[in-house]
Amino acid sequence: MGAGLGMALAAAGNEVAHLVRTNRPAPTGAGLFVGEEAWGVAIGRASVVLVATPDAAITPAAAALAALGAVTSRHVVLHLSGLHDRTALAPLGPTGAALGSLHPLQAISDPATAIVRLHGAYAGVEGDSRAIRVAEALARAAGMRPVTIPSAAKPGYHAAAAMVSNFTVALFDAACRVAERAGVPRESIPAMYAALLRGTVENIAGSGSVRALTGAIRRGDAATVRAHLAALGTAEASLYRVLGGEVLRLAKVGGLDSAAAERIAAALEEEAV
Repeated sequence: MGAGLGMALAAAGNEVAHLVRTNRPAPTGAGLFVGEEAWGVAIGRASVVLVATPDAAITPAAAALAALGAVTSRHVVLHLSGLHDRTALAPLGPTGAALGSLHPLQAISDPATAIVRLHGAYAGVEGDSRAIRVAEALARAAGMRPVTIPSAAKPGYHAAAAMVSNFTVALFDAACRVAERAGVPRESIPAMYAALLRGTVENIAGSGSVRALTGAIRRGDAATVRAHLAALGTAEASLYRVLGGEVLRLAKVGGLDSAAAERIAAALEEEAV
């Protein structure tokens, strides 16, 4: 994410330097890659420092920056974690720098895709008032839409992000395994179900969760639910029952009548013979 966000900010006309352990050539469009011996000079020229490390390394990185002595009260220091708030940067508190966080709410697996993928995405921002203002400006410069997240809300905010993104990947993979074991042509499976997933996401974005819901549980079709469960292995059936309960909750919100809901609940609870 650090490299991708750096590329997006550089493309927007910002001067970007990546602080790395060893000096090395930068990919095209990524800005400068600065080795550890020149970090102080690079920070001295900058007004904003982004800490783009794994969560567990944020505080040690902040301590290293504090020991370097280059961060001052004129700087804004932001980390990119979705989980942690500004307190992860506590070692920099005595510098007087504004501290906060900027979390791009987008899945970036390849930095080269960041310029396109970040455009239109949302970004959670949090921190001191000056840090929030700068984080919002950086988010907009990269084409994102900033939303201020209360510090105490960040764990829940990030858990929700993991459910939407990471859990969807795992669920997609499980569904593909089910289809392959059933005999669907292996080479067609990823494209088939990815197209379905894209349509579902578009429905959610356009109409919200309740109105986007389709399928057997939404229709109250208990016989189809039983057929699904019969086609699944033990692990997949357990997953289907858990998620099916959530689908049933949404279906009831959407107007599924109580008798149909009871039939679906009974089907989901039945164990395989």
